[in-house]
Amino acid sequence: MPKKPNEMAVEKKIIHFIMVVRGEKVIVDSDLAKLYGVETKRLNEQVRRNIDKFPADFMFQLTADEYKNLKSQIATSSYGWGGRRKPPLVFTEHGALQAANVLNSDQANKMSVFIIRAFIRLREMVLTNAKLARKVDQLERRVSDHDELLLELIQEIKKLLDTPMSGKKRQIGFLKTDGSKN
Repeated sequence: MPKKPNEMAVEKKIIHFIMVVRGEKVIVDSDLAKLYGVETKRLNEQVRRNIDKFPADFMFQLTADEYKNLKSQIATSSYGWGGRRKPPLVFTEHGALQAANVLNSDQANKMSVFIIRAFIRLREMVLTNAKLARKVDQLERRVSDHDELLLELIQEIKKLLDTPMSGKKRQIGFLKTDGSKN
């Protein structure tokens, strides 16, 4: 069943929230909380209360350096003016779904479907890009083979152009067999 335009817009919005940290595609807790319609504080409380449901491959806390790098990329609020006091939690695809389960709200349950679809869409995009990269490599190899063939062809053409007759003017018309021009 084709997606509705509104669903596609939501999916695109979610894709912008997903980033790669430590080789994992993740969503920052504050973005996930917005999507689920709760405060970040409430999301993190529920996660802490159900920490056994969040193994390391579902959720992890950023290091200070990762958070600093993240802040410079997305311009989050500063520490001193009501901003975060410690690095945020980030959730993988499975962690985002688990967070919806522990929040147990209608908004979180509905939005979790879109979040999972966004992660799936990103995975498809990565696979498509990998296939495209392989095809470009194959094409490059083929073209380089053709370049060698083209160079050989050009060299043969040059040999033909450099024949001894190329420097002399050629006469037009018929020659008599006795060597006279008339």
